[in-house]
Amino acid sequence: MTDFRIRRFFERLIGPRALAYMLHLRPLEWPIMSAHFLLGALMAKGLHLPIPATLLGWFVFVALMNGGTMAVNSAFDQDEGDVGYLRQPPKPPRHLFAFSMVLLAASLGLGFLLPRAFAWSNAACVIMSVLYSVPPVRLKARAGWDLVINCVGFGLLTPLAGWGLTGRPVTGAFWWAGWGFALLFGSLYPMTQIYQIEEDRSRGDRTLVIHLGETWSLLLSLLLALGAHGCFLMGLMRGGFHVLPILVSLAAWMAVILPWIARWRRMTPHQHEAGMYRGLVAWAVTDISLLILMWPRC
Repeated sequence: MTDFRIRRFFERLIGPRALAYMLHLRPLEWPIMSAHFLLGALMAKGLHLPIPATLLGWFVFVALMNGGTMAVNSAFDQDEGDVGYLRQPPKPPRHLFAFSMVLLAASLGLGFLLPRAFAWSNAACVIMSVLYSVPPVRLKARAGWDLVINCVGFGLLTPLAGWGLTGRPVTGAFWWAGWGFALLFGSLYPMTQIYQIEEDRSRGDRTLVIHLGETWSLLLSLLLALGAHGCFLMGLMRGGFHVLPILVSLAAWMAVILPWIARWRRMTPHQHEAGMYRGLVAWAVTDISLLILMWPRC
């Protein structure tokens, strides 16, 4: 049985009821969301970040918007097994949906205290969060739409919001990188769904991975990873650059996807879940590679 010592500490500190609300914000995802969000800001300004705007932007986009998104998702999914960034989830509290709506509304309002590119990127993510999880629309249950929402929301709009909070105009190279990240999240997304296939089927959700099956989903991951790195090259080829960081990033993704394609039939759900976390490591390699190549020269 998993030893949740930190979870038990917070349960004693704030009580089991409050802890359940906190856990459904899935704070273990926040470091990943923060890194991709701050990547955009670092690409725009390097270390010369506007500290107050950066802190407010992080709170609005990561804690409120992303935390609210995870909470509204849990409120309707009612998962009993492990979900991304939350093992053995507690039963969703009675008022979790209302709580998540308060967080999303606060994120939407506070977002307009920051520059326009941030405000509208954040607003789009708030709207997509509701459309993604809440019936009757519930796009996560519609094959293809689940992929599009995640590609645009996490892949493109998250670094765009980070860039936008600096107030710097968005460059052409960044747009190429942003769309590359959208494709790259399309590559990662099937990895986040494969280990949840049985639970999704039991709810009647028709996700893209269920629609395509494991083999075609992993082949889609491979194709989108290649397309993402093509976008990165297009954005960077206007100026002189070294191709090695892009090749390192691509190699990291191939090291995850190709063995998975070869042996997925012999893998357990827990092994598929571990594959998702290896994909997140590959994503970190890509973040570092792009940051090296696009570090501002000012």
